[in-house]
Amino acid sequence: MNRIKQKLQEDNPPAGRAGKILSIYFSAGYPNLNDTVKIIEDLEKNGVDLIEIGLPFSDPLADGPTIQESSTEALKNGMHTALLFEQLKDIRKTVSIPLIIMGYFNPVLQYGVEAFCAQCEKIGIDGLILPDLPLDVYKEEYEAIFKKHGLINVFLITPQTSEERIRAIDDASEGFIYMVSSASTTGAKQGFGSEQSDYFDRIAQMDLKNPQIVGFGISNAETFQQATQKAKGAIIGSAFIKHLTKNGVDTIGDFVKQIR
Repeated sequence: MNRIKQKLQEDNPPAGRAGKILSIYFSAGYPNLNDTVKIIEDLEKNGVDLIEIGLPFSDPLADGPTIQESSTEALKNGMHTALLFEQLKDIRKTVSIPLIIMGYFNPVLQYGVEAFCAQCEKIGIDGLILPDLPLDVYKEEYEAIFKKHGLINVFLITPQTSEERIRAIDDASEGFIYMVSSASTTGAKQGFGSEQSDYFDRIAQMDLKNPQIVGFGISNAETFQQATQKAKGAIIGSAFIKHLTKNGVDTIGDFVKQIR
C-alpha cells in the first residue's frame, strides 16, 4: 500500500498525537544545496508524519515571500530536478514516512512526465502536489501514468472552490485533499478568524471520502490545533523555512517541539 494511505489509516498514532498528521514543507536545496537529505532525516527523527519536498521553480505563483525567497535561493545554490533525484536516490535506506514532491508542472513537463514519475517510483516518492495541473487535464492525460508508478496526486481546494468541484476532486483523489485555509498566498499567520472556521466547518459537513490536511497559515501550536479540529492534519511551510533561515538545520527538533 502507498505510504500516504498507510499513514492516513493509522488507528494507533504515537501517544500525544491524537491522530493528527503534522506535515512539513521545505524547499529542496535550501538553506544550502546539500541540506535536503539531512532535513528529511531530522524531520522524521523528531516525529513529523509526512514531508513535502519543494521542487524550486522560478515563478512560484501560489507561494508567499518566504517560500519564494527560499526557492530562489535554492535555484541560485544550483538545485534542479535531476539533482534532487540524485540527492534522494538512497532516501529509503534511512526514511520510512511518506514523502511528497510539491512544485509546479512546468519542471515536470520539461523533465518528461513519464520519466519524472518513473524516477519518483524508483526513489520511493509517494505522491505529487502540482497546484497548476488542472483536474481535467490530469484525468485525461496523466492519471494513468501517475497510477502506473504508484503516485498519489494531491489536489487543492480553497474557500472559493465550488461544492461541485470539491466533490469532483474528492472523487478523483486517493489520499488526502490539500485544504488551503485562505485564498491568499502561503505564509505564516497568528490565528484563524471566523471566515476560516466557517470554511473548516462547511468542508467537514460535506462528509468527503478523503481526509483533509490544511495548509497555508499554520505557524505554531495554536494554529496547528485550530486547523486540525475538523481536519486530519496540517502542513507547515513558511514558519519552518523561517526557522531554518534563522537557526540553521541543526535545530529542527526545537521547531517540531514548539508545534506539539
